[in-house]
Amino acid sequence: PRQTMMTRTENIDETELVQLVRAGNSAAMKELYVRYSGCLAATCSRYITDREQMRDVLHDSFVKIFSAVAKFEYRGKGSLRAWMTRITVNESLKSLKRRERFEPLPADRDLPDADDGDAPPLADIPQSVIHRMIRTLPTGYRTVFNLYVFEERSHREIAEMLGIAESSSASQLHRAKNMLIKRIREYERTNPRRYERQMAE
Repeated sequence: PRQTMMTRTENIDETELVQLVRAGNSAAMKELYVRYSGCLAATCSRYITDREQMRDVLHDSFVKIFSAVAKFEYRGKGSLRAWMTRITVNESLKSLKRRERFEPLPADRDLPDADDGDAPPLADIPQSVIHRMIRTLPTGYRTVFNLYVFEERSHREIAEMLGIAESSSASQLHRAKNMLIKRIREYERTNPRRYERQMAE
């Protein structure tokens, strides 16, 4: 019977899976973890660079997911993943704020905008490389960049989430973009295969 239950949970859709998780079905909980732990770990790793801390955040995220699943409202395909991602982001921010201090920065009114036009096309750079570039940003820059770009938060929302001024959020995003563009250009210079691919197209 246990094997049958595991097979059944592996093939059901996410609405039924959520219902089983709500009912406390351990096989369904395990299946939910198997299906989504990879993408949620990737979300964690955008914010958290320490591996041990990332594992703790992922664990705390699933604890929160299982305890709050009764409140989840299914709104179509992708809504479950989006809901779990929001929880994971919030848990990541909680962990960062316990360990890091988000320093306020003045608005960069006198600095030119990031020169995006001269940056190489991101399609030519492996996603894994871009991910590593983002992870090497200072904590504040990385956090603001992730919230603005991936979570599509406004500077007002980011300011409220991190306890900083809107101008500081905008400044850190600006500096994060400039740092990333410099690293992308460096990657362009040190990876001639990219040009070989372009010439072959």
